[in-house]
Amino acid sequence: MSTSRETHEPSAARRGGAARRRAGDAALVVVVVAGLGLVAALSRWIDARRPPEDPFASYEQLYVTPRTARRMSLAFNGLVADWYWLRSLQYVGRKMDAYHERFSLDDLSPLGVRSLGPLLEHATTLDPQFMAAYEFGAVVLPSIDREAAVRLVEHGIRENPHDWWLYQHLGYIHWQAGRFREAGAAYEAGGRQPGAPRWMNVLAAQMSAQGGSRAVAREMYLRMYEGANDEQVKALAASRLAQLDSLEERERIGRVLADFRAHTGRCPAAWREVAPQLRAARLRLDAAGAPLDPSDVPYVLDAAACEPRLDGRSGVPKK
Repeated sequence: MSTSRETHEPSAARRGGAARRRAGDAALVVVVVAGLGLVAALSRWIDARRPPEDPFASYEQLYVTPRTARRMSLAFNGLVADWYWLRSLQYVGRKMDAYHERFSLDDLSPLGVRSLGPLLEHATTLDPQFMAAYEFGAVVLPSIDREAAVRLVEHGIRENPHDWWLYQHLGYIHWQAGRFREAGAAYEAGGRQPGAPRWMNVLAAQMSAQGGSRAVAREMYLRMYEGANDEQVKALAASRLAQLDSLEERERIGRVLADFRAHTGRCPAAWREVAPQLRAARLRLDAAGAPLDPSDVPYVLDAAACEPRLDGRSGVPKK
């Protein structure tokens, strides 16, 4: 009897040990599963609060100064300058694609292209004769960092002192800022360079007397249009010339409307009421008698103010 009891006791002990191991394994599984669940929940929480990845970060990290880049490029300055130039164009192009509102090439401030200046500085330090970079920078940079634009073009002038059109770009930057004295000095200096056109001296003289006039603005954009090598710059100049044309047209339309109101005591209900007077003012009209803006879209008659305004479909810049 004692032998049978001794045989059963170890068997019961083994069964008890196995049960405890199973209970321990089950507890471990529960802990592991709970841990994985907590990790997954924590990961989702972190992802939900992580700031969005900046797709432009790689463009905005300039690891070396322009002079260091020039030393590192050895005999391949031109090739590396081209790389920085293409990178600056890609940077601006992708910013444009990501921005879904209307903008103008000479006012990219809403796009936040804060690294354009350093990219262009790298390109022109590596290749001081990189004229396309100076032209693009003179038009685009002032709305982002005007002093960076001045530094860029002044660097171009130091490296290429006899290229008169660089002085034209410098004069344009100062003119845009209302610095007519500095603009006049830039045009005067450019007018002394070999091959400079006579209108450089004409603009230099006009700056001090009527720098903020519409006539000077027209001359500025006309010369920009004629001399631009970059198609975007040429298109910008054309749009600004159209804007000036529209301002003059709206002044003529405004005089016609004022005369009509003075004689009748009211604003015309439709353009056709003043169509003969508009034709006499040398304005282009559509079939309904509405005056057309430079982009061939009819002006809107604002009856409340009794004045013309641009239609939302117009291709003429509004500012």
